[in-house]
Amino acid sequence: MKVGLSTYSLLDVINTGEMSVLDAVQWIAANGGEHMEIVPFGYTLVDNWKLAEQLCERAEYYGIELSNYAIPANFIQNSQEAFEAEIDRVKKHVDLMKHMNIKHMRHDVTAFDLSSDEQTIAYFENKLEYIVEGSRRIADYAAPFGITTTIENHGLAVQHSDRVQRVLQAVDRPNFKTTLDIGNFMCVDESPIVGVQKNLPYASLIHFKDFYYRPQSKNPGAGKWIRTSNGNYLRGAIVGHGDIDIREIIQAIKQFGYDDNITLEFEGMEACKEACKIGMDNIKRLWEEEN
Repeated sequence: MKVGLSTYSLLDVINTGEMSVLDAVQWIAANGGEHMEIVPFGYTLVDNWKLAEQLCERAEYYGIELSNYAIPANFIQNSQEAFEAEIDRVKKHVDLMKHMNIKHMRHDVTAFDLSSDEQTIAYFENKLEYIVEGSRRIADYAAPFGITTTIENHGLAVQHSDRVQRVLQAVDRPNFKTTLDIGNFMCVDESPIVGVQKNLPYASLIHFKDFYYRPQSKNPGAGKWIRTSNGNYLRGAIVGHGDIDIREIIQAIKQFGYDDNITLEFEGMEACKEACKIGMDNIKRLWEEEN
């Protein structure tokens, strides 16, 4: 098992200019990380291959694996022309990954901000053919490069463990798996341990995050709270400080036999560098403590 960090976790300091994505490589190495997930928010690589090459050089120098490349994507479009344009856009990111020798990708399959009607099982089933076709075409395009593409339980239309499995089984490609986020099931009010146990057999990468949870009847007030699909409250937490039973999650992962990359994703209110350091330390400590 190797612990790493998503650049998304450092977005606050990247956005302010305190840290560049190149600086992030050194910071991760200095703070106990072993790999880095590229989430091109606050910077771009697909139209800046020079920066991409510099990033590869920096990662090699510090011994940091570039373990995953994660981007938004939306295969539910208003026309065939728009659908084809989205496929072409995602393929350009696959071309970049080939150039950078990155072997694992997470792409979304729907828009992230959805109306309540677009979160329903009826909407999901009605649009499934587009999700499947888009995912299959990207997986097929990436396969000759040895790249695994993945769907994450991310975005309220496909955040449930069963819906993720539905997509995986319909796409039916050996290089199409899931990036399993232990916390995101809570966004659709599914138990994290249930979601993790159900989708572990399909996981090629695991995201660790933590949330504070409050029921809809107990409004917590101001702060970076989000609402679940059923109106409950979530706020990002330092891993090990929130309401997810991280120990139980680790027990399930170890009992299943997963022993590959784990990526910390932090999106809380605390100062991100301190939060990421504590979170990575907690993952490693709890992993060692749980049998």
